[in-house]
Amino acid sequence: MDMNQLMKQAQQMQQQMQKAQEELAERTVEAESGGGMVKVVLNGKQELVSIHIDPKAVDAEEVDLLEDLILAAVQEGQKRVAQMSQESLGKVTGGLSFPGLF
Repeated sequence: MDMNQLMKQAQQMQQQMQKAQEELAERTVEAESGGGMVKVVLNGKQELVSIHIDPKAVDAEEVDLLEDLILAAVQEGQKRVAQMSQESLGKVTGGLSFPGLF
């Protein structure tokens, strides 16, 4: 394989990766905890977009529980975004893993 062809393939892969990352940024995942009492939405950049808290989950005496539910929902959302990223970018890389990329 000649070097020009290899460079061309690398540039194509880079363009495909950039496009896949842009598409991921527009996608969202929803996660919940406490049987749906706390729901969060994250985008493909793992940014928290919204939080919904069922009024039944709000009890002044159980703030610790509500905090745990929020944390659990956000962590689940982050896991789902990471999985979505891995699946989407894995299509571009052919399953190869690039440390620090995803």
